[in-house]
Amino acid sequence: MSAISHELPQAAVNAKLIALISSSAVVVGILLSGFVISEPAPYEIYMAGLIAIWALFGLRISRAAMPLLVLLVTMNIGGMISMTQMADLAFTPLYLSVSLFLAFSAVFFASVTATRPGLYPLIFNAYVVSAVATSLLGIAGYFHAFPGAEMFTKYDRAAGAFQDPNVFGPFLVLPGIYLLYLILTGSISRMPLLAVPLLIITLGIFFSFSRGAWGMFAVSAVLLTGCLFLQSASGKFRLRVVIMTIAALSLLTIAIIVILQLPGVSEMFSSRAHLEQSYDTARLGRFARYGIGFQMAMERPFGIGPLVFGKMFGEDTHDIWLKMLMDYGWLGFVSFLTLVVWTMVAGFRILLRDRPWQPYLLCAYVAFIGNIGLGTFIDIDHWRHMYLLLGLVWGAIALEYRHQLLLRPAFPGLSAITSIPAQ
Repeated sequence: MSAISHELPQAAVNAKLIALISSSAVVVGILLSGFVISEPAPYEIYMAGLIAIWALFGLRISRAAMPLLVLLVTMNIGGMISMTQMADLAFTPLYLSVSLFLAFSAVFFASVTATRPGLYPLIFNAYVVSAVATSLLGIAGYFHAFPGAEMFTKYDRAAGAFQDPNVFGPFLVLPGIYLLYLILTGSISRMPLLAVPLLIITLGIFFSFSRGAWGMFAVSAVLLTGCLFLQSASGKFRLRVVIMTIAALSLLTIAIIVILQLPGVSEMFSSRAHLEQSYDTARLGRFARYGIGFQMAMERPFGIGPLVFGKMFGEDTHDIWLKMLMDYGWLGFVSFLTLVVWTMVAGFRILLRDRPWQPYLLCAYVAFIGNIGLGTFIDIDHWRHMYLLLGLVWGAIALEYRHQLLLRPAFPGLSAITSIPAQ
């Protein structure tokens, strides 16, 4: 008995230590996601190692999350088939390797959150820290706050620790939405603490001068507010949501007016605020290439090979659906479309259920919808945060599946018998 009594505390300590190390490992990966100046980025190298180690020591994929794995792998098989249509492979194998890695990263995040829902707050808080840090770099770069700060800009737009401001801006949307959620639902005393990082992230989105990121943040915020309004039956809470939304919009409007007074900001804002740019409507501009690309897809069902479209026309597809057809063929297109629809439907069914993980599902879901909408105008197949969003949503889907299993009686027949009224 004495041996057992000594073993149990040690086993408990070891379990706690392993949980702490594994949680910290995931947090480090999320922190690295905001720094992608060069490829392969530290995020890829680190996460590839982490996924491999976790797989060796018992990464369990929930049955409910299997569609995510199958559809992402099938999409990448479409890319491999498309690669056979190319005369010169160049960097295509590396490109598809990154695609496959990102697919496994989505499955990884779905698996770890499904087995350990306590990771959700850690992931979201780490994401906020990463977003604030890269936002500060982007803002400092835009204003040339220190020597060499321009490395954090591109095209005179804030890019943070990213290669492209059009990826930097959308990356900031989920943490911005999460902070907005906390402000709308949390205590008033915490609002000043939450408002500071939200302001920094919002400024990062603004100075990215990404029309897509602006629209995505606005749409996601509206969806979040609408869901909160529908979720609560409390008139008092609904009134609070309305008042807080009006206050937030007022402060945002005032902040934008003040920012527009800064030298150069007004000109850039006026230029970027147009829905159509010259490169959209030119003879072989973005919109013209859409038509050409979709016509090519009818003639080339296996695709034309990853990145070939950009070499042919001097610009990438700038449309995730056309991207799938060109780079991953019809097999990849159908797989991705199925995954998007499945994610939206399965996520929507459980979106407003009262669960401990529901706030994280809600924020990830509305940000996912925003990303898919933005994908109509830009390629998102290599956006790391997009696969994180997929993993977070499917982790909640798997959690709900397990929750429903636990609610079912062990012997359904016995349940039916006991429900028969006595004669």
